[in-house]
Amino acid sequence: MVEAYRPYGEDTCKPSGKVSCNGGKSYLTYKCSPPVSSHTKATLTINSFEEGGDGGGPSECDGKYHSDNDLLVALSTGWFNHKERCNKYINIHGNGKSLKAKVVDECDSTGGCTPCSNNIVDASKAVWKALGVHESDWGEMNVYWSN
Repeated sequence: MVEAYRPYGEDTCKPSGKVSCNGGKSYLTYKCSPPVSSHTKATLTINSFEEGGDGGGPSECDGKYHSDNDLLVALSTGWFNHKERCNKYINIHGNGKSLKAKVVDECDSTGGCTPCSNNIVDASKAVWKALGVHESDWGEMNVYWSN
């Protein structure tokens, strides 16, 4: 597995706070994400959008659960931008392949005991399969995305 990109130090997106949980472990929180460009660096993570899946409740965009067989993503809070990207498609480039995936949810980077980083594209199993990543390597991967 490739090392994940970490939040950027050079841009205007700085941590908005810190939360401590799980025996004192601290996590940075963010209300923003790195600026979006035609080639935005991100960390692809895996999420289930199905009822009972690790995504938690229904999606933020429509209040529904979705099949993990669909090309779906959740974006970090800043990129999700108060639902501005709901039901829009983004282009994801990784592992030498490209695809379009629908934004259906937010990967909350503002709080909780394990907040998302500010550079996450949290993707369904279908996205990982379409990018040709072997299931044993699912978890985190460097990608680029654009509108």
